[in-house]
Amino acid sequence: MLNFFIIIALLLGIFLFGSWFERRNVYFPDRNITVFPDALGLSYKDVYFKASDGTELHGWYVPSGVPARASFLFCHGNAGNIGDRIELISILHGLNVNILIFDYRGYGNSKGVPSENGTYADAEAAYEKLREIDPANKDRIILYGRSMGGAVAVELARRVDAKGLVTDSVFTSTGDMSKEVYPILPFKISLMVRYDSISKISRLKTPKLMIHSTEDEIVPFAQGKELFEKASEPKDFYRMRGGHNDAVFMQSEEYLRRINMFLESLGIGSEDRS
Repeated sequence: MLNFFIIIALLLGIFLFGSWFERRNVYFPDRNITVFPDALGLSYKDVYFKASDGTELHGWYVPSGVPARASFLFCHGNAGNIGDRIELISILHGLNVNILIFDYRGYGNSKGVPSENGTYADAEAAYEKLREIDPANKDRIILYGRSMGGAVAVELARRVDAKGLVTDSVFTSTGDMSKEVYPILPFKISLMVRYDSISKISRLKTPKLMIHSTEDEIVPFAQGKELFEKASEPKDFYRMRGGHNDAVFMQSEEYLRRINMFLESLGIGSEDRS
């Protein structure tokens, strides 16, 4: 009987530690948006919509300015808010695409508290909103996700009919990441939040471009490579250099070139749509 209570206490301790890890190591939302796309000369519209559970969400719709070749749904990483991504929005804008970037619940002007299932629901609602505000490209939506946002985009690709998926600096699962952060522990910490892309990617038929830097100091390159190797065809891999947060800015021209090649492989040419 004593052993039984010891086991229960141990399991409870693991559960509580996993909950602590979730709060301290997964989500880093910032409610205060201080920078806006017009700071870089980009026009934009505030977009408000609701997730399936009624949570009110906010995003920006950044139009191409000319008839766009496609639309990108931008799923950002686990820290800050959409205002921290305007430089990357500006880079992607060079592809002649419309962009909808949104904040997950608990981030920026979006209501609620972040959770794994919540981010999935938020992305699905954003996808439907993009189809609504950009009907001309409803069949040319590219899911684009960085870091945690890539895991959100992988799950979204299972739920919707997207034209393509671009992931950048994505981990295999939060459990694997917990081993990187706390390597001395004999178990994977994350119990509540999984973002288990490695178990999903092989069943995903959406065409994929997967990007990762060999010098990524936050999400190991090995995880990005493993995710690519497990992914089903069609797929392509772009190996970058530079840190987790600066690689794209170090080689923005090549970054755009590789994404442009991917779009062309999907039959989305670089010419303006009329």
